[in-house]
Amino acid sequence: MRKLSYFIGTTIDGFIAGSDDSFDFFAPFLTEDYTSTLLAEYPETIPTPGRAAFGIAEAPNKRFDTVVMGRGTYAPGLAVGLTSPYAHLRQIVVSRTLGAGPDPAVEVTSEDPVALVRRLKQQDGLDIWLCGGADLAGRLLPEIDELIIKQYPVVVGSGIPLFRAEFEPRAFTLTDSRVFERGNVVLTYARTAPDAA
Repeated sequence: MRKLSYFIGTTIDGFIAGSDDSFDFFAPFLTEDYTSTLLAEYPETIPTPGRAAFGIAEAPNKRFDTVVMGRGTYAPGLAVGLTSPYAHLRQIVVSRTLGAGPDPAVEVTSEDPVALVRRLKQQDGLDIWLCGGADLAGRLLPEIDELIIKQYPVVVGSGIPLFRAEFEPRAFTLTDSRVFERGNVVLTYARTAPDAA
C-alpha cells in the first residue's frame, strides 16, 4: 500500500511559514551540501520551473508520483501565473472554494481529504506527498504514515504551524536524522503503531 508522507520545511519552533505566508527566512540555510541532497533524493519535490533551473528537468520521480495540497499552498504559485507547479506529478488541490481550478493538469476536489487519501493509498504507484498546509495536515494527521521534516536553525516566534489540529497526541518513531553544514536537520519519522505507543 502507498504511504502518505508529509515532506515539509519548518523552523525550530514549528512554523512552516510566516503569518503572511512568507518563507524567505529559510533561504540563508540552503547550502550546497543540503541542496544537492534534496535534489538527488527528492527531485520530484522541486517545482517544475525550479527543476529546469537546477538542470534536473528530466530526473525521474524517486519517492512520490502524487502531490496533495491545500488551497493556501497552491495559491502563491497562482499569484504569479504558475497554475501547474508540479507538472511532473499528479497534482491534487483540496479546496471547497476553488471550483474547477485554472489548469486541467491540476485536480481540484472538495472531497473529504481523509477519504481521498484512503482511496489514493489503494491505487498503484509511488508514495503520496502531502505538500501542505497546516489545516490540511491537521485533517490528514490520522492518515500520515511518515514525516520528513526539514528543520531549519531559525526561530520566528509566530506564523503558520506545522499542523493546525485539535489536541490529540500521536506517536512517531525517529527512523533517520541528518545534519547539514549550516545546522539544517532532516528528520524522518514513521507513524508508531497504536499498541507500541
